[in-house]
Amino acid sequence: MTPSELKRLYHIVKVQLEYGLDELIPTHQLTKAPLLARKSLFWMQNQHPDKPLGERLRLALQELGPVWIKFGQMMSTRRDLFPPHIADQLALLQDQVSPFDGRLAKSQMELALGGPIEQWFDDFEIEPLASASIAQVHTATHRETGQEVVLKVIRPDIRPVIDADIKLMYRMARIVAKVLPEARRLKPVEVVREYEKTLLDELDLRREAANAIQLRRNFEGSEELYVPEVLPDFSSETLMVSERIYGIQVSDIPALEANGTDMKLLAERGVSVFFTQVFRDSFFHADMHPGNVFVSYDHPENPRWIGLDCGIVGTLNSEDKRYLAENFLAFFNRDYRKVAELHVDSGWVPMDTNVDEFEFAIRMVCEPIFAKPLCEISFGHVLLNLFNTARRFNMEVQPQLVLLQKTLLYIEGLGRQLYPQLDLWETAKPFLEEWMANQVGPQAVINGIKERAPFWAEKLPELPELLYDSLKQGKAMNQRMDMLYQGYRATKRQQGTGKFLFGVGATLIVCSAILLEGPYQQLSVVSGVAGITFWLLSWRTYRR
Repeated sequence: MTPSELKRLYHIVKVQLEYGLDELIPTHQLTKAPLLARKSLFWMQNQHPDKPLGERLRLALQELGPVWIKFGQMMSTRRDLFPPHIADQLALLQDQVSPFDGRLAKSQMELALGGPIEQWFDDFEIEPLASASIAQVHTATHRETGQEVVLKVIRPDIRPVIDADIKLMYRMARIVAKVLPEARRLKPVEVVREYEKTLLDELDLRREAANAIQLRRNFEGSEELYVPEVLPDFSSETLMVSERIYGIQVSDIPALEANGTDMKLLAERGVSVFFTQVFRDSFFHADMHPGNVFVSYDHPENPRWIGLDCGIVGTLNSEDKRYLAENFLAFFNRDYRKVAELHVDSGWVPMDTNVDEFEFAIRMVCEPIFAKPLCEISFGHVLLNLFNTARRFNMEVQPQLVLLQKTLLYIEGLGRQLYPQLDLWETAKPFLEEWMANQVGPQAVINGIKERAPFWAEKLPELPELLYDSLKQGKAMNQRMDMLYQGYRATKRQQGTGKFLFGVGATLIVCSAILLEGPYQQLSVVSGVAGITFWLLSWRTYRR
């Protein structure tokens, strides 16, 4: 390890011990080394013994930086896995990250704009509206249009910290893959690589601006999701300017209820928005934690989601979508045999897997999901059981679906908070059935014709000429085939004649050799000459 990496590793261990996070390590044979480290580094005592464990965990993640904050944000949505005193504190990572100096933020913005902010914007607020792990947001007003806007700027000097943490994560992943052979199927290195890509994508606000424009276009006029307008003329790698929105944070349940929000419809629309993005658009917002999702104040009886921070998006190809849809529907229909077969066909488990045993294992894991409201189902336990099943059957994690899995967890967590009685699967089932019907049924044929209609309309005037050329080429091809066939037959006849002459010549020469030792020497000479003559004739026949 390089000196900088050792320094960062030391800092991570130091922060964890100073916040007393070694209390989270369970007593186990594999945890003796970390506990020994605590005893060895005796000078790094818990500096915050008066604070509860959840608050200490939040403060430690916040101090360690964006890589760890993102991890904490993901964990905060899994209230079925963590007790309230930890999950509540992790949720504060969504909107209570310490800001950096507003004057420094302004100078960074002016550097990106190429001039003073006052040249384009009025009423710039030096105090940030929000501060996230990677960027910070300030408000202003567009001078020409009077539109209220927000300016999002990347935190300065953040890239070296991310690079150092990612390197450490790579080292840890390689060690895990090498030391624990059973962990190789989880592809830890590939998962870290995918995580690195998503983090680095967030550092380029041009990508976020493009993603927001695409997502806004996909849901233009929708009653389910609204994406703020981006002002691309002012956006760059380190700065993005977009429309300011007003809404209620989706995790603020009391405010939503006070506004008269239809919580059941809001929860159902969250599921609908997710599956629409995945299966209709193949382009989905992959960072839908509560800090990035708001609900419009307007029309609470017909609530609309507002999606922010489009820095992380996911895409799926047609094969991924088809495989996912068939698996979802098989789960919904409790067709565990189909689920097992799909896993084998896709290559997620080895081809020699015993499908009967795999089906039975999946049934034991998934059957408790059904016939119960969402609030009574521990999806954490289901995931743990599925992990054990995967380990038994050598099932491999697919890195391209990591973002999708994370987003589904976010949607599940939000659904549980908004409307505990929501049945996630029953809400999604009609959507998937309709999508599959459009992919494989009669409607799929009609859709295919519609999609190809412009191409055929363009080629239609050329069809008569193409048909004539095809018939002409076909006729010429038939003629050439006839000629080749006739030549083949002639060749076969010549080869038959040559073989016959060669055989006769050989026989006569053998007879000549026999007669040479007897009283018929003259006949022997004649037989030999005749044999050689037949050989010469057979050679000429082959040469033709």
